[in-house]
Amino acid sequence: MFRTEEYSFSFPEELIANYPSEKREKSRLLVLLPSGKLLHLLFHDIVAFFKKGDLLVLNNTEVIKARLRCSKTTGGKVELLFIKRMESTKWEAIYRGRLKEKDVLKTAGGFSLKVLKFTPRNTILVEGSIDEILEREGEIPLPPYIKRQPVKMDENRYQTVFAKVKGSVAAPTAGLHFSEELLKEIKNQGVEISEITLHVSWDTFRPIKEKDIRQHRLHGEYSIVGEEVVRKIIETKKNGGRIIACGTTVVRALETAGEGGVLKPFEGITELYITPGFKFSVVDILITNFHFPRSTLLVLVSAFAGKNRILKAYQVAIEKRYRLFSYGDAMLIFKRC
Repeated sequence: MFRTEEYSFSFPEELIANYPSEKREKSRLLVLLPSGKLLHLLFHDIVAFFKKGDLLVLNNTEVIKARLRCSKTTGGKVELLFIKRMESTKWEAIYRGRLKEKDVLKTAGGFSLKVLKFTPRNTILVEGSIDEILEREGEIPLPPYIKRQPVKMDENRYQTVFAKVKGSVAAPTAGLHFSEELLKEIKNQGVEISEITLHVSWDTFRPIKEKDIRQHRLHGEYSIVGEEVVRKIIETKKNGGRIIACGTTVVRALETAGEGGVLKPFEGITELYITPGFKFSVVDILITNFHFPRSTLLVLVSAFAGKNRILKAYQVAIEKRYRLFSYGDAMLIFKRC
């Protein structure tokens, strides 16, 4: 149950979705029912699984244009991915290229950045007018397994239609399947919709390298679960409704707010790492994409629905040529009873 190798699977590389579906809600949807039965549908068909009185919770984080191409004064090329704000003008960044402390970097638009120091986790601390630079010259930080450069389309499609709070360096990808029209249709069924904020970090792509998944450590992610969503969750459960989380980020935020068995507002850094045996106290149903082997996200969905059920569903999805990962197809998963 806790051996990392148990959370591995093989897949043809051509199943990695390098581009989104033509329309958000036209992605495929694999439904994993409580019985273990699988249904093969389109994402728009998800409306059939919502009931009046349910509560759908979305993550309203907005992906920042966190990738930046620079040049050293010597002419060498450097690529930066800004992953965490440390102070107003100082950010932690992952880098590609050869750097040393005190290097000055120039952008195509004439801005300057200074490398202050290296960190213990092999990143750098960079100083400059970074917010302005990224807004003007930054690129959408597509996941590392998408082997192409970002294009204009990505600025819209690697962003949910309900994104409004800047801060993520990766999209809450389950939310990419919702169009404004689909959300209206769901609301018209009598389903409440609430929002939390969790700024997704680059850690979401970091594989588990330890032999035991419990030895892995997540870097914290900033999250806000406000009083209003807490009130709606309590009210929904009291009235027999279900809490439907759009994405693993929503699960982590809500279950952080519900730690200890008492749901209450939360704002701060969550380091919650959900592994098999975790007692879910808030979320009943999960909407999610397919996740990479040996990832903390695959471990989370396995804890939610059962490892064997998830891996069997993944095998069927691969056989039926579902499109995988961030720009890929989706799953609707009912919590294991």
